[in-house]
Amino acid sequence: MAGGLKTQLGLGAVVQVANGERGHRHPLDCNAPIDFNASGAQVGDAFSCEFLGQAGAMSPSNEPPVAEPSHWDQRYQDGSDGWELGQPAPPLARFLRSHPLAPQPPGRVLVPGCGRGHEVALLADLGFSAIGLDFSGEALREARRLHGETRETLQWLQADLFDRRALAAAGLTAGSLSGIVEHTCFCAIDPGQRQEYIATVCRLLAPGGWLLGLFWCHHQPGGPPWGSDPELVEAQLRQAGLVPELWQPASGSVDKRQDEWLGFLRQPGTGTGPGTGRP
Repeated sequence: MAGGLKTQLGLGAVVQVANGERGHRHPLDCNAPIDFNASGAQVGDAFSCEFLGQAGAMSPSNEPPVAEPSHWDQRYQDGSDGWELGQPAPPLARFLRSHPLAPQPPGRVLVPGCGRGHEVALLADLGFSAIGLDFSGEALREARRLHGETRETLQWLQADLFDRRALAAAGLTAGSLSGIVEHTCFCAIDPGQRQEYIATVCRLLAPGGWLLGLFWCHHQPGGPPWGSDPELVEAQLRQAGLVPELWQPASGSVDKRQDEWLGFLRQPGTGTGPGTGRP
């Protein structure tokens, strides 16, 4: 993006960091405004700080850069991970447990940017072979503390979602997954990488495989979390070949996560059974 510096975010993703042309302070200083709009009007980024945690105010001189896993490890250690809910996202949990379209186990399911792993543990409890992936080793340490070590139905993987070699080394190759559950990874990556995210999803899913996503389609300036338009997101997913079986405003979202949309989409194909989550 013009006027900014692209650096990796701790979810195997990227965040657009404003530079001197668009702001006048360190981009994660939550106590001062920054210009995020094209017209030059100054807007606050308290919304981003709510997501990142108020401890996001820090000096670039004594903190690791945002491209380093240690930066995000520190956020988990400090409890400044404002995206943490302490439970699986309620709309996702309700869908997986009781919706008529909910995929059936067994099947191998990935949660990218899993954080403390609440959705991963839920999938394992439901009978799926669940994989929680995150860039941050501290996030996965917390996930293990809360939900247990790797076992037959549960695996923790520290890797970048966009690192094909690292994924392949863990057995995440083309067509290797029955499903993917999206929650706060899509809104954390720079919008310019969303097509790559969607392409990665499509590559990893088996024919007939599914994507279950809770997309935060807010309209606040700046990010992360980056906003999106639900019609555009659906169009991007369709353009990639995914077929929506459900796309609607989510119900039961927590108060600070309004404007969420719930989507359940299928990869084209006739696969059934363990490779797709279909009975």
